[in-house]
Amino acid sequence: MARTSAAGGPGATDEVVAWRPPRVPGISEVLHASFGTHGYPVHTHSTWTLLIVDDGAVRYDLDRRPHGTEEAPVTLLPPGIAHDGRAASGSGFRKRVLYLDPGQLDAARLGQDGVGPAVDRPAIADPVLHRRLDELHRILTDPDAGLHAESRLALVVERLTRHLAPARGSGGTGPGDGLAGRLRELLDARTVDGVTLDEAGRLLHAHPGHLVRSFSRRFGLPPHRYLDARRVEHARALLLDGLPPAAAAATAGFHDQAHLHRRFVRLLGVTPGRYARSGTRTR
Repeated sequence: MARTSAAGGPGATDEVVAWRPPRVPGISEVLHASFGTHGYPVHTHSTWTLLIVDDGAVRYDLDRRPHGTEEAPVTLLPPGIAHDGRAASGSGFRKRVLYLDPGQLDAARLGQDGVGPAVDRPAIADPVLHRRLDELHRILTDPDAGLHAESRLALVVERLTRHLAPARGSGGTGPGDGLAGRLRELLDARTVDGVTLDEAGRLLHAHPGHLVRSFSRRFGLPPHRYLDARRVEHARALLLDGLPPAAAAATAGFHDQAHLHRRFVRLLGVTPGRYARSGTRTR
């Protein structure tokens, strides 16, 4: 697999390699990327985002609170919580990311639907965890990793659980509670077909304006931006499974390929076609 040797400065070509590892349950996607200029707008994932930065540093707001990867070598971002991302300096950054299925971290055992500790403490200062992640990423570049990668993933998840467990039993309102949570559930169920605010208002017995305010206040981005991010996430999986961009656009709920292209580039800094081709380099 080709890699960049450094993040590259302003104006440098951004590099993205993404793939879905075969026979490794629990990992929905692997992404290795170098960005000199791209900044991530506010968005969410349905997965846990586990990343290490190999060169440079990333600044980000998580749930509208500022953080940076300089704080610790490992960063864990929980599902459903709004965040952005940008280079901490003009030299850009190079990162490796695992997108973990939500069930990999036991929400019932971790408290607050599994997101409270990670929202409060996304930076994890654990050299052992960092080393295990580095090893896992190296193994995942082998298409036949199989059981070896599963074993390494189990060690990573065990270590993450240890870091999140101290917050067990903490109180507070989880992201699925209240009107905003019900609207998010509706958007998740209608990701492809979509839903108008008027229809959502009728279904949830709330004024559309109140829906937008409640959702934006709770999740840090308006409903349409959340829906865009979910559709892009769906399209990413389809592209890495080999679906052409036009078909992925239609299947994920975009009006057409051009609509997918605009949203994809805005969020990920690369075109859908380039993203899809990057996955073939690991097969």
